[in-house]
Amino acid sequence: MKNRWSDAEAAALISRIGVSSPAELPLLLYATRLLGEEADLALHGGGNTSVKTTTLNILGARCNSLVIKASGCSMTNATAEDFVNLDLDRLEPLRNCEHLSDEDMAAYFRSTLVRPGDRMPSIETLLHFLLPHTFVMHTHPVALLALTNRRDSATAIREALGASVAVIPYAQVGFECARASAEAVKDKTECLGLLIEHHGLVTWGASAKEAYDATIQLTSRAESYLAKKRCRPLTVRSAPACAQDAVSTYARIAPMVRGLLSPASGDQDVAFSRVILKHSANKEILELLQAQEAQQIIVSTPLTPDYLIRTRRFPLWIDSPRLDDVAALKGQIESARSRFIDEYLAYIKRQPAPPQIVEADLFPRAVAIPGVGIITAGATAAEAAMIADITLQTLQAKQTIFETGGDYRDLSEGHIFDMEFRTYQRAKLNSRHPSPLGGSVVLVTGSAGAIGSGICNRLLEAGCHVAASDLAGPALDETVKSFQSRFGADRVLGVGMDVTNPESVTAAFGQVVERFGGLDSLIANAGIAHVARLEDLELEVFRKLERVNTEGTLLTLKAAAKLFRFQGIGGDIVLISTKNVFSPGASFGAYSASKAAAHQLARIASLELADINVRVNMVAPDAVFAHGDRKSGLWAEVGPGRMKARGLDEAGLEEYYRKRNLLQAKVTAEHVAAAVLFFLRHETPTTGATIPVDGGLPDATPR
Repeated sequence: MKNRWSDAEAAALISRIGVSSPAELPLLLYATRLLGEEADLALHGGGNTSVKTTTLNILGARCNSLVIKASGCSMTNATAEDFVNLDLDRLEPLRNCEHLSDEDMAAYFRSTLVRPGDRMPSIETLLHFLLPHTFVMHTHPVALLALTNRRDSATAIREALGASVAVIPYAQVGFECARASAEAVKDKTECLGLLIEHHGLVTWGASAKEAYDATIQLTSRAESYLAKKRCRPLTVRSAPACAQDAVSTYARIAPMVRGLLSPASGDQDVAFSRVILKHSANKEILELLQAQEAQQIIVSTPLTPDYLIRTRRFPLWIDSPRLDDVAALKGQIESARSRFIDEYLAYIKRQPAPPQIVEADLFPRAVAIPGVGIITAGATAAEAAMIADITLQTLQAKQTIFETGGDYRDLSEGHIFDMEFRTYQRAKLNSRHPSPLGGSVVLVTGSAGAIGSGICNRLLEAGCHVAASDLAGPALDETVKSFQSRFGADRVLGVGMDVTNPESVTAAFGQVVERFGGLDSLIANAGIAHVARLEDLELEVFRKLERVNTEGTLLTLKAAAKLFRFQGIGGDIVLISTKNVFSPGASFGAYSASKAAAHQLARIASLELADINVRVNMVAPDAVFAHGDRKSGLWAEVGPGRMKARGLDEAGLEEYYRKRNLLQAKVTAEHVAAAVLFFLRHETPTTGATIPVDGGLPDATPR
């Protein structure tokens, strides 16, 4: 592993941060980021760093303090706000304390905060406090875990690192681990660090650079040792699938898998807790899955219990999957899932003090399918990716242990349970609890227009994952780029789609499945308009509107219905209709007729899809002229004629339409989006309904 410390970069960071209290914080922050940027050292909130120094309290008095990374914060992009200050003198009584519950420990830590209101400090705080060194850094180096998590760990550690590290067996994080660590390094001035089996590495120094250097040096020595010890290659039973074939197979089965990994919620209005899937299928993974030793390597406990709250005890293994028969494969996964849950319940009941409330969701977080790859499931795309990273890194380390002649050593069931259901750890999950729509995937057609972009914006604000679709081109590209910059690329997918082309629709839905694993809601919004009296309306123009507004709705309804049926966890369809369905306008026949046909198709869909728990509803807006700077395509077509007929400019036309509704309200894309969200949130048991969003037009009231 390369040592990437740069005095120039460190100085630049100090310059950017400016004067700080404590003065050591910028260098601690720099070292923390360097460690976090190495995935083989720390992943997704794992690891922590600290410095013992002096700082000013809120009264301006100087006090001795321990500055430590807050619990669950990522080291990769850590900021000064991610570190908390604890009063060292007030921590002193803990040296002689025999035991504290997690709740009492958390409360005591809060009472020692130099800045009241700071975030909860790391669960490793006691370890950092009891070690006497100025800078302390704790990481989870994969290479070092490949030394400690094996039956011949003592020999491997001695051969790789000699006397440069102290070693202790795994101990529960908190008092037990902190005291054992402090005792192990007492008077061992020759040691560069401490190895805690099944946990990781602790290094220290008088400076941030010294502690960082020790981490890199020890990790590099372990990597070199393991590289030389490879002697036992995997026994590959048959040629692994190529990545392209694995992706194709995944896309074919993903909605079914997603449905099987979405646990029942216990809420009759939202029956399932939906998940986002992440597919991993590189060459190394596909080869491992085809190995004779695959199940032995994969179905074992995590490298470190820190990961348990994300990954569960082990992945779900599908033996000899029937990839040629989806129905048979579904049965295999259902059976394996049932065994997984039964085994989990038995494991919980075997513990001397099982949790009083067993969470309803004991579903697997990762599934290993030979020929397909690793599929991970999370409440959000970010969590699914996090679980994938942890799972792949874990498999890499376990494979290394096997190939270097070792046998993986599982952590004891008791230790696993203690960490998995520990209050302090599970608080990390509670702090990231997604919004009610956080696991939902929504496809919006016509996303580059005024109403479509407004709907996408509100859905993203509500926590949805959004596939924004429209005709491929600059308008869609700019829309997607804007949303990705605000809400994150992991939650926004741009999908070029021509709703009139069956192949394009199929491909677009396939893109959504590949990216998120499935779909929960379709917002059928794509549409075009044309102004002409019937006697002047050209048949080809009428057919063009019919293809987009009616056939486009039919094609997307069909695709969504098939996907929802295959997925098996219900869904929603919301058609963006129009007040013209109920109150058509002169010279607007092509639009009114084609949208009325689409509206009728949606009503029929509500009848046909209710048996698979799919709700189909409509929103009928009127006079939405723009969303921000984005002008409505419909009003770009209709507006000039309406302005000319009434002798109005653009502002005057908008005012005319505002005044003609009962509420004299300006109807916006946000209002339309609010109606969409009402349906998606299942506030009422409703399907086949239409919400007018028009300010009140008596002749357009659905009846």
